[in-house]
Amino acid sequence: MKTSFTNALINEDSPYLRQHAHNPLDWMAWGEEAFVKAKQENKLIFLSIGYSTCHWCHVMERESFENEEVAQKINKNYISIKVDREEMPHIDKYYQDVHYLLQRRAGGWPLSIIMTPQKEVIFAATYLPPSSRNNMMGFVDLTSFIADKYYNDFEEVQKSADSIKNAYERYSKQKNEKQKLDKNLLDTFITNTKQSFDEEYKGIGTAPKFPHASTFDTLIDLYNITHSYEPLYLVLEAFEAMAKGGIYDQIEGGFYRYSVDEAWMIPHFEKMLYTNAELIESYAKLYTCEQNPLFKQVVDESIACMKERFLQENLFMSASDADSDGIEGRYFVFDYEEAKSALEKKGLEPNENLAFLGITKSGNFEHGFSNPYVTTQERPKEILHVKKILKELRSKISYPFVDYKVLTSWNALFISALFEAGRCVDEQYAKDAISSLDTLLKNLHVENILYHQFVFGSKLKVKALLEDYAFLIDALIKAHQYSLDEKYLGLAYKLSQEAIRKFHKKESWYLSDDDFEAIAPLEDSSYKSAQAKMIQNIALLGLLCEDESLHVSFLEMLETHSSALMKYPHAYSEAIKAALMYLYGVYVIKTSPKNLLHVKSFLNELSYPYIYIKVVDIEGFQACSSKSCFYSGDNLEELKAEFL
Repeated sequence: MKTSFTNALINEDSPYLRQHAHNPLDWMAWGEEAFVKAKQENKLIFLSIGYSTCHWCHVMERESFENEEVAQKINKNYISIKVDREEMPHIDKYYQDVHYLLQRRAGGWPLSIIMTPQKEVIFAATYLPPSSRNNMMGFVDLTSFIADKYYNDFEEVQKSADSIKNAYERYSKQKNEKQKLDKNLLDTFITNTKQSFDEEYKGIGTAPKFPHASTFDTLIDLYNITHSYEPLYLVLEAFEAMAKGGIYDQIEGGFYRYSVDEAWMIPHFEKMLYTNAELIESYAKLYTCEQNPLFKQVVDESIACMKERFLQENLFMSASDADSDGIEGRYFVFDYEEAKSALEKKGLEPNENLAFLGITKSGNFEHGFSNPYVTTQERPKEILHVKKILKELRSKISYPFVDYKVLTSWNALFISALFEAGRCVDEQYAKDAISSLDTLLKNLHVENILYHQFVFGSKLKVKALLEDYAFLIDALIKAHQYSLDEKYLGLAYKLSQEAIRKFHKKESWYLSDDDFEAIAPLEDSSYKSAQAKMIQNIALLGLLCEDESLHVSFLEMLETHSSALMKYPHAYSEAIKAALMYLYGVYVIKTSPKNLLHVKSFLNELSYPYIYIKVVDIEGFQACSSKSCFYSGDNLEELKAEFL
């Protein structure tokens, strides 16, 4: 690629935008300047949304955005705008919804949108090849065709734009019917999950196959509430398969984003902070249910991997790419002969060890390379030494690019995971969580303003979105439960009030509080729903802070989605936890500092997931729900009987 070109993205902080700063395409960042320019020059808008570790984003850049001839044609008729979906998830969500309405299937990245100068959508797609092929119109032909239509048949283009606009307005104004929530939704949730469960290879769905961490995490909560083995069995099977599969980095820990095949064999090699945050939390919780050392190993190795690759000055960067030196997966896969030679040089027997990790002569990846996975139950005695040698062998290849953005929401997710790992596996992780949380607050909650992202060496610019508030409040509640320091609970309460004021309007939650109105989804997507987490937060803070108005808000918000939850619970895994709180109750045990160890031990015995602790100046113990206090005394056995 020539670097003699420089466009407006050179002034941006986002690593993804800066990756495109030397494209011959005249990219601009999302903002008023770009939209004014489109109107003044009467040019269509080409909007491209992606992220820095997205493989197909790189492909489209190489094929089209770096091509001077293509760029000249686009620059003539379009104002081109680049958006980092991690920097502006609310913008991405809106246009993903538009794509779904137009194409009747889920979108993805890169997302390609064509709009009028007035920001009215007339076309939506994902990756586009440079030239037309296989009945698919190429990027050049498509943009030329639409530009010709716009300048020579404006009425037809405007008619199409109006139609899309009206369809989106109808979609966004859909109201859910209200229905009484009952425990039947839990049976439906389990039944629907089983219907999509892969009995052969385990996990949910088919290729491409994602971890679905929020679904399994809810199943763990269901087990801990009902003690029915059915939900736990699904989690155990899936999590063992993933831990032994190629979606998990068998050499240095951490999960890749998804598997391209059904058997968890070959991943898409990106490692995302949020993927690992959610899975670490769930594996830690699962370890308390079933003391399988494999689950503890996954927690320990994954945290170690995230610290090694993503941790900088006590904050976590966002993601690592799939590619090394332009080749997908090259860092992570092995040539059999090279691996064999490396082990032999260290005096280790190669056959048994490489066979255990599925590293073979024929390979399971492109060009005869092998992506490691666990092939047998028999674990070689030397395997830890073997992994260390294979990691050293990897180091000869460049580690993929790491997106150095620090996102409040994703850091909060990971900090929450550390708290859970501290509770279930090793308390040191909870101490690390407190340290990172304090650093996050120092850098991204400045002068009482919460920000969405931080780039080392740059100023804070992007203010917090709903997901930042939702996941940070959750981390603060966990920090309070670990440390019982009231400052964390106080800040969680304060931020919840801000969040309601900023994002809850017209009985709906919005992803941002600017003039770009994108409704927050209740369903989980790449990671758990921020709206669902916020509803849970409101329930907990209403109880812990004794604010009846928050409890009323919780009930109203849950009622708003009651019909959807009853009909399609499997689509709303994180929101089902809020329903569980309603159906089974959220409780707080109040006691003095001297009784804390007794209470924490008691809670571990109960395993009920929605019991919290608060330190007050009383003798003995008091147990309360959102409706009333139902126990007051000094006998733990009597208190325990109240929950059994």
